[in-house]
Amino acid sequence: MDMSRQADDLRKAMKGFGTDEKALIAILAPLDPLQAAGVRQAFNQRHRRDLLKDIESETSGYFRDGLMALARGPLEQDVLNANKAIKGMGTKESILNDVLLGRSNADMNAIKAHYHHVYKRSLESDVKGDLSLKTERLFDMVIAARRNEESSPVIPQQIEADVSELYRATEGSKIGADQVAVCAIMTSRSDGQLRAISQAYRQKYHRELAEVLKKNFSGHMEDALLYILLNAEDRAKHDAQLLEAAMSGMGTKDDLLVNRIVRIHWDKHRMGQARGAYRHFFQRDLTDRIRGETRGDYEKLMVACVQSA
Repeated sequence: MDMSRQADDLRKAMKGFGTDEKALIAILAPLDPLQAAGVRQAFNQRHRRDLLKDIESETSGYFRDGLMALARGPLEQDVLNANKAIKGMGTKESILNDVLLGRSNADMNAIKAHYHHVYKRSLESDVKGDLSLKTERLFDMVIAARRNEESSPVIPQQIEADVSELYRATEGSKIGADQVAVCAIMTSRSDGQLRAISQAYRQKYHRELAEVLKKNFSGHMEDALLYILLNAEDRAKHDAQLLEAAMSGMGTKDDLLVNRIVRIHWDKHRMGQARGAYRHFFQRDLTDRIRGETRGDYEKLMVACVQSA
C-alpha cells in the first residue's frame, strides 16, 4: 500500500514555521490500522524522520496525544497504555480494563508478544506486581488468553451448568463469594456464551447477573467483572457508557476519552454502532457531547474520529 503522498503531506504540514493542524487531522483521522503503519514507514523512508517524534515536537496537549495514538496504531497504543496503567504509583485501573478486558485470544497474544518485545519483560509479571492478590488472579486468567472462541457453540447444558455454578458461588454461598469460580467462568467463556449465561440467569433466578456481581464484589474486581459482562451483553451500549463515563462528572477524563474514541474509531462499523447506542441511551448526539467537553484542535480531532465511521 503506497502511503507516500500522505507521508509527504504530513511532512509539509509540520515543516518550517508553524504547523498545519487542520492537515494533520485530515490525513490521520481517516486511516485504518494498516494505513497508519504504512504512513509511518513511508515517512521514515522518504524523509529520514520519525513521524511520532515530529508530532510530539510540533503539537501539544490532548491534541498531540490523539494524533500520536492515531499514528501508533492500535497494537502499539494498547501496549503503551498497558505499561502506563501499571508503572508509577498505583494502578490506573480504567486504562488497564480498557486494554485487557473483553479481548479475543488473538488480540491478547499479540499484546503480550509486543509488550515483551518493547519492554523486555512479560506483561503477566508486570501486572502481577501491581494488583491486589484477588484481582491479580482475575487478570492472570484474562492474560492467559484461554477464552472460548466466538465460533464456539452455545450448548444449553453447559450454559445451565455455568448459571448454577455462578449462583452457588455468589447468592447461594453462605460464606461469601467464591471468587475463583466466578472469575474462571467470566474469563473463559466467549461473548456469545456470556450473553446466553446472562439471559439464562435472569430467567432462572429473576435477577440480572450484573446486579449479582455488584452485590458480591467490590472495587477493581467488581469493575473488571462488570466490564467483561457488559461488553459481552451489548458492546455498542457498553462503548456508549464508557464514552459517557469519560465525560460525565467534574471535569473530563481526557486521557480516557482520547483512548476510547481512538480505539473505537479503528473499526468504522463499531463506531457507527456506538454513535447509535449513545443517541439511544443518552438522548443526545455523541458529536455534540464531545464538542461540549473539548476545545480547539483537540475537539476537531475527536469529532473527526467519531465522524470517520
